[in-house]
Amino acid sequence: MRIAVCASEGAPYAKSGGLGDVMEALPAALARIEGNEVALFLPYYNKIKQSEKYPVELVAQFRVGLGWRQQYAGLMKLTNRNDGVQVYFIDNEYYFGGRTGAIYGDLDDGERYAFFSRACLDAMAIIGYIPDVIQCNDWQTALIPTYLKSVYRNLFPNTRCMYTIHNIEYQGWAGGSFFDDVLGLPWEYRGTLDMGGSVNMMKGAIETADLVTTVSETYARELMYPYYAHGLDGILSSAAWKLTGITNGIDTNTFNPETDAALPAHFNAETFSVGKAECKAALQKEVGLPVDPDVPLMVMVTRLAGHKGLDLLCYIARRLLWEEKCQLLILGTGEPQYETFFKDLAAEYPNQCAAKITFNLGLAARIYAGGDVYLMPSKSEPCGLSQMNAMRYGTIPVVHATGGLKDTVPPCDENGEGGLGFTFQSYNADDFLASIKRCLNLYNNNREAFNALVKKDMSQDFSWNVPAGRYMELFHRMLSM
Repeated sequence: MRIAVCASEGAPYAKSGGLGDVMEALPAALARIEGNEVALFLPYYNKIKQSEKYPVELVAQFRVGLGWRQQYAGLMKLTNRNDGVQVYFIDNEYYFGGRTGAIYGDLDDGERYAFFSRACLDAMAIIGYIPDVIQCNDWQTALIPTYLKSVYRNLFPNTRCMYTIHNIEYQGWAGGSFFDDVLGLPWEYRGTLDMGGSVNMMKGAIETADLVTTVSETYARELMYPYYAHGLDGILSSAAWKLTGITNGIDTNTFNPETDAALPAHFNAETFSVGKAECKAALQKEVGLPVDPDVPLMVMVTRLAGHKGLDLLCYIARRLLWEEKCQLLILGTGEPQYETFFKDLAAEYPNQCAAKITFNLGLAARIYAGGDVYLMPSKSEPCGLSQMNAMRYGTIPVVHATGGLKDTVPPCDENGEGGLGFTFQSYNADDFLASIKRCLNLYNNNREAFNALVKKDMSQDFSWNVPAGRYMELFHRMLSM
């Protein structure tokens, strides 16, 4: 099967969050399936262009129509990837080249990714890469199914399109004039993208894609409710027949405690009692906490943002440190009020709390490996990768039972049996505290059962093999429609 994957980011080339991780692992997993030919299309950001790690060759130059504009595009082919995925970059200096800082956040983001969406289809047509399936992701490529259906159908008569929602909070809004001024779509598609007089690119994708997926089974069900859908619950309810949840995997080669170069000691599900103890001691020393093997070390690697459940943790943090003999380590950056809170907490409890307000992938790996308990009280979480990373490294998760957290962390009882971690159902600080205390009680009073749970978590298959198989099932379903 010939598969084109289009996204606004993909590790290791450009990454701002979980989408980048998925776009590194999913195309590679699809390419490992016999008979597949996979191409990944990404913007040619300045940070990619300036890196010597990504040699490219120019394979095509063409013009992309955006309303009254004709914008240059260059198609660059990556020449040093050898896992079966052919990577192409869409080059345009104005939209992607001369900018610094974050991938997103420019005032013309709508126009930038409208250009990218249309340029992907133009590029495929020009090089003769006519895919059986196009898989596109989030609002930045949400225009691809609409363009495919309305403008490019003659060039791609049998191509089917899957649209994947990774985070429905960001939908690609633009003013009503954007439809004529930039998109240049046939008039009959105005209603497809219209929402309250404005353009909503995600709405258009939901209505025009052949199938819509999201990144966990529970999140797919949650999107039927206004609380989670950010205004699109009615649109998704109407399209429920074509909405499916596929829980993400993680890159088990990158996240591997047996080989991770960032760790001071390596271990697996059979040897963790020694390896994790070494990692924990080294981590405690690295972050300035007392080195004590018997004190449970609770950890978080997260963006410091409200929807990550940090308001719950802030509410209970001092009580938790007062009442329990424990340590807390936070790694991340984000909203100033949370950065300040955790800095102050660490200053107030220097022997129990450390806050590293930074972005450090090596330290993140050491935290996954050296922690005992991983806290993830997210208000909502489409899928979440951190809880799977933590379990891969033998760190027991305590999570809010929402979205992908509910799918990947079935609850265990107070004896550590029947599940993979500790959960709380209602978004409530006291319930969160109670779930933490259940976990700490198991650690402190039944270490044998706690270690059995660690071994069980480390033995789970969180690879992309199963999700990739589910994607293939849906691809075949689309081709038979």
